[in-house]
Parts: sequence; C-alpha cells; structure tokens
Amino acid sequence: MDSSGFFLRSHTEVSAQPSFTFLYAPQKNMTRRLLIAGNWKMNLTLAAALELVEGLKKEAASVTDVDIAVCPPSIYVQPVAAALKGTNIGVGAQNAYFEKEGAFTGEVSMGMLTDVGCRYVILGHSERRNVLGESSEMVNVKVHAALDAGLIPIVCVGELLKEREAGTTEQVVRRQFDGSCSGLTADQMAKCVIAYEPVWAIGTGKVATPDQAEEVHAAIRKMIEKNFGQDVAEVVRIQYGGSVNDKNAKEILAKPNVDGALVGGASLKVASFMGIVRPS
Repeated sequence: MDSSGFFLRSHTEVSAQPSFTFLYAPQKNMTRRLLIAGNWKMNLTLAAALELVEGLKKEAASVTDVDIAVCPPSIYVQPVAAALKGTNIGVGAQNAYFEKEGAFTGEVSMGMLTDVGCRYVILGHSERRNVLGESSEMVNVKVHAALDAGLIPIVCVGELLKEREAGTTEQVVRRQFDGSCSGLTADQMAKCVIAYEPVWAIGTGKVATPDQAEEVHAAIRKMIEKNFGQDVAEVVRIQYGGSVNDKNAKEILAKPNVDGALVGGASLKVASFMGIVRPS
C-alpha cells in the first residue's frame, strides 16, 4: 500500500497559498484537446446508465473540439459501449487487472475491455490507492498492460489533506508519478493521460482553486519533461479531478496546463456533465 495512508474525507479549509516555486506556460496550449471523462464510480442501474447515455448522445453530437468519455462500472461497460458505438463519446473502464487471462476471480483483463469497445482505463484512482490499497508499483504494471492492449491509461495522482497541509504535495505527486510511470518509453508516455486528483477535494464538495490546480499541473508537466523530454511534455494531457462541476469548470479549464477534467458526481446527469464539456 502507498505511504499516503487511508482514504480521507475532510471539510477542513485548505490553504490557497502556492507551495511550488517554478515557472509555467502563460498561454493555453491549443494543440492539446480537452478530454472530459465521466467517472460514474459505483453508481446507476443499467436502465439509468443507458438513459444517461441516450441524453449525452443527443447533447454531445455537435461537439467537435473536445474529447468526451464515460467510464461506467465494469458490469455496464459492454452495453454502454454498444450504445455509444459510432458516436463521438468514448468509453473507459474504472480499473482492470494486468494479467491477460487466468485464475483471477473477480478481475477483468485489459483485453476484455478492448474486446467490448473500451478506449480508456482509469488506473491508480485515489479510491483504488487509499481505500483498496493499490501501490504505485501495482498501478505501474497495469499501465504497461493497458498500453500493450491498446488502451489509453488515465493515470491518477494526488495528495491527502494532511499532505497538502504539510506542504508535501509536490513530493507525494512526484512519488506517485514516478512509480506509476516507471519503465515507460517516451512514445508510451505520450499515449497516457495524467489526472491530478487532490484527495481532499473528492466527494467533499471542496475544489482546488484554479491557481492551486494550475500549479500542480505545471509541476506534473515539469516531471514529464524531466523524465521523457519536452516534446512528450507538450502533448500529454493532464486532467483535473476533484469536485469539478458546471459552476467551476470554466475557470479551471482555462488554465494553461489543465487539459480536461475527470468528473465524478457531476457526470451522472446530462445537464451537469455537458455544462463541463461546454462551460458557460
């Protein structure tokens, strides 16, 4: 299990003071298309999932400049993927195992996901790390397996509240990033998405300020540049996740190093999700 400890939900106020001392790009990189992905977590019935999909298909049909994805529970991936086939909405899974096949009761392989139409897979989500005990080493093996299967990994990193308050956000995120992306080639890294998720802002109604999100995203981009080169750092998309909604999305997504959002609760309703895809 990661040294980050157990999953923490807190309403304690978080300081808005910057904790990093680096420079980042002053302008939005228009070569990186926004990726808005809905993480449905353990929610919805099949009927509700398909109803949501039908609504999203209608509302998203005219969107041509943003990549959109939904990540249903694994049991609903196949019917959701079938319902979205031929549309501009991709489908992702919330997790998968690294072995191709075998006696792994309850697990789903990367190949099974591609077989039913998946394009993305979320790996290392804070709830996997801090509730279910997944280490960065385990996430790393899954990232390699996902890439081998032709999936796009959405690799999650983020700090606990106590780590933010202790001023160790950058160290925590760096440790998770380095561990989760270990052994990747530059070409492989370029195919990944990173999602920054401050754990203290997940499911609490709290959200990092746009400046807080930007400073961590900029730090992650520097990590990518250091490990894989500037060209890769310029193309890798870094999503923000943590109580994103249709009210705060516009200001967050306007930041130069924020390339999309990994959306939780707000992805369960057509209006709120599309309000992030097309923030007013």
